[in-house]
Amino acid sequence: MAELAVFEEQRSRLWGIAYRITGSVADAEDAVQEAWLRWQALPDGEAADPRAYLTTVVSRICYDQLGSARARREAYVGPWLPEPVVANAAGPAAPTPPDPAERVTLDESVGIALLTVLERLTPAERTAFILHDVFAVSFPEIAEVVGRTPESVRQLASRARRRVRAEAPRRSVDRTEHRRAVDTFLAAVMGGDLEGLLEVLDPEVVWRSDGGGKITAARRPVLGGDKVARYAHGLMRGFDPGTMRVVVREVNGAPGLVFTDAASGQRAVFGFTVHRGRITEIDAVVNPDKLRHLDPGSV
Repeated sequence: MAELAVFEEQRSRLWGIAYRITGSVADAEDAVQEAWLRWQALPDGEAADPRAYLTTVVSRICYDQLGSARARREAYVGPWLPEPVVANAAGPAAPTPPDPAERVTLDESVGIALLTVLERLTPAERTAFILHDVFAVSFPEIAEVVGRTPESVRQLASRARRRVRAEAPRRSVDRTEHRRAVDTFLAAVMGGDLEGLLEVLDPEVVWRSDGGGKITAARRPVLGGDKVARYAHGLMRGFDPGTMRVVVREVNGAPGLVFTDAASGQRAVFGFTVHRGRITEIDAVVNPDKLRHLDPGSV
């Protein structure tokens, strides 16, 4: 039986791979658990390189999941957004890499906006891009996951990279600038300051709401500063300030907001994309099925 300690050394990395490939906390946890069961059943010494073996196993599990997930998402009510990863503002959702440049790469690779772009890729393109560009897995290893040749995988990753560069939103890498924009947005929303909202929103801002048909939410993206400001202003008028709580939290590696309403039990997680001090994208996850994993202590 393979050792638990060896698996635990890789668990965080395996979860990170699984989440980025699937965009689902629940699916990522299931994939890591399945990888553990396969690892546990492996005779001692069977895997010469545990890291490579487990990476291949969890990636293949997630790659297989993407086919059925795509069919479910095509029938999804309204915009589909990934399940958010939320942590206390005092600490990021994942261990902080020592190199600030590495931290920026980590934040972008797990950001809601980028994960939404990855949804437009084929399962093979998405898997190849994440494994190679984010986790530096070699093309021959990725070929084992997706059942292609290494040269084919190289082309998959290249196509995915071009599309991500073309479609991923521009974003600030300055966390202070990002936090300042989120704080300004929160103050304007809570204060009913429509002009203040218009100031912090980019004129071409996009608001996406994921209610999944379970919670009332815009079924199409809201486009433009004026429309988004009025939409956000209108939403807040439907809440009771006496029962609503709002906190700043790390949402997918960057400052975001978590709303909870004690009266209705409803929760919402907001992720933001900020560029040049203004908010260019707001991703609001309100589908309760996508928020069940949240730690009550973080909200």
